[in-house]
Amino acid sequence: MKKPWYAKRRFRRQVTSLVVSLVFVGIGYYTSSHPGQTPTLNASVPAGTYRVVQFDDGDTIVVDMNGTEEKIRFIGIDTPETHDPRKAVQCFGQAASDYTKSRIGSQSVRLETDPLSSNRDRYNRLLRYVYLQDGTLLNADLIKNGYAFAYLSFPFTKQDEFRQLQTTARETNAGLWSSCSPSTNKYGGYTSPDAR
Repeated sequence: MKKPWYAKRRFRRQVTSLVVSLVFVGIGYYTSSHPGQTPTLNASVPAGTYRVVQFDDGDTIVVDMNGTEEKIRFIGIDTPETHDPRKAVQCFGQAASDYTKSRIGSQSVRLETDPLSSNRDRYNRLLRYVYLQDGTLLNADLIKNGYAFAYLSFPFTKQDEFRQLQTTARETNAGLWSSCSPSTNKYGGYTSPDAR
């Protein structure tokens, strides 16, 4: 016996409703297990090489991504603040910003995602590893030379590497470790004091 047309329509609505509910449950679970990060259902922004059009600070740049300007936040690092309106300029913040700008210069950078990291942060910035043309991973280079802290509050595949680079930088008093007397923060990382 053939089902009437209205029974088929009701079944389709029920299936659609179930799928939508599952999507929202998944987003809710992700948000609760990754506080501070915004999940994205569209991670189709291409990896590749892009021209830098602006330097915001030591861990944030803006690139021209196929005609659209996108703000890029470096995965796994945190440099002292220079432009956060809620905070004072922090010790070594300007040095970190200048270092990032000098290391990149006028070259384009290669951006890569991390399978454990979300595509964007809560400020809608793309989260990326930033590689120089010679293959240097700038995220790691900033930690190694004492311009950034390892930002270990969220999962990413290079956590162990970045943690070890930070330990070595601290033990050898590289960069901010010799000048700023960083303190531990409530996230298990470090914070640079206000600049004098």
